[in-house]
Amino acid sequence: MKENDRPYPRAVITKKGERFRETGHPWVYGEEILEFSEPPENGALVDVLSQKGRYLGTGFYSEKSKIQVRLISANANDRFDEAFWERRLRYAWEYRKTVMEKEHLSCCRVIFGEADQFPGLTVDRFSDILVAQTLSYGMDRIKGMLFPMLVKILREDGQVIRGIYERNDEAIREREGLPQEKGWFVLPGETPPERTETEITENGIRYRVDFENGQKTGYFLDQKYNRQAVAKLARGKRVLDCFTHTGSFGLNAAAGGASYVLSVDVSANALEMAQANAALNGLDKAVEYRQANVFDLLPELTERREKFDLVILDPPAFTKSRKTVRNAESGYREINYRAMRLLPRGGYLATCSCSHFMPDALFVRMLRDAARDAGVQLRQIEARQQAPDHPILWNVPETDYLKFYLFQVV
Repeated sequence: MKENDRPYPRAVITKKGERFRETGHPWVYGEEILEFSEPPENGALVDVLSQKGRYLGTGFYSEKSKIQVRLISANANDRFDEAFWERRLRYAWEYRKTVMEKEHLSCCRVIFGEADQFPGLTVDRFSDILVAQTLSYGMDRIKGMLFPMLVKILREDGQVIRGIYERNDEAIREREGLPQEKGWFVLPGETPPERTETEITENGIRYRVDFENGQKTGYFLDQKYNRQAVAKLARGKRVLDCFTHTGSFGLNAAAGGASYVLSVDVSANALEMAQANAALNGLDKAVEYRQANVFDLLPELTERREKFDLVILDPPAFTKSRKTVRNAESGYREINYRAMRLLPRGGYLATCSCSHFMPDALFVRMLRDAARDAGVQLRQIEARQQAPDHPILWNVPETDYLKFYLFQVV
């Protein structure tokens, strides 16, 4: 298609923006846009060009966001019709079928935003329910086409899907000019389920997932293989599971043969769900649950000279911006230092950060400092990341966020 035949407004960007595009990153910031050939409609597609008229890609325009264009293709021959989006959806599903075991496909991330070239869209599968978050204006505009199409693709593959629930209660939507809301997406000709809770099985452990009220989409799927790695270390050990949330690491440790598991969280609601999950698996007598602030509990356990053979640190993101990274580093250092103090020689530490803004190099430096302060040496067993249904796109650093380390204290 010739440039003059293309139906989209054109955005001319700065040389700095052009260099950024050449790295393969799909975002165009408002400050990089010099001019539009005509005013684009909010959520519509626009072509992005260099100052010399070179085509750089096509993406969704968002008038209120700092990221004003999110590119979806750099192929000038693409036609962004239903067939284009169906190919993208099929490609995402086929990828998951390739990189994951069949038993893990019933609870996995089906769409991971930019990593699957659906900017701002997340879709998680919890058994027979899909839970979607739409955090960009362009994706929100076409979800009425995408969601029934995705359900059709999965059902054609023999997957049982009863409905799609939208968790669009994120504040970031307001920066896109979108309202915060949640509820069922009504598939054509279908009645949504009544219950907003379902059950999944991950690593052989059953969980109840409250996808209406749980954090994010209801359950964190990105640690599934890291939980397996912890379970392999847990046999016969006393385990301290910090920031347990709905209990997943502690339950994997208990299922792996731990002699004792203490799972801790500050949230009473999270612990209630964790206890229900333990009972669901017949592990309620294998795990003790305690409501406490981990920052307070760790020094108390040290004072009481309690010892554990394995400590798991799976905290929430301590930083969601570059401005607070130093404070976050201090928080990570404190809990890791305290955990190392609790471990005997030969004990094991599982520790992680789920914040993109805490880069791996800084996290590793923090761990070295914490080990020095605790007077221990760390023998690395594994360095891991998020599960492959949360793929990392190397030209989009934001998709690389989970750092997970297993150590032995020597």
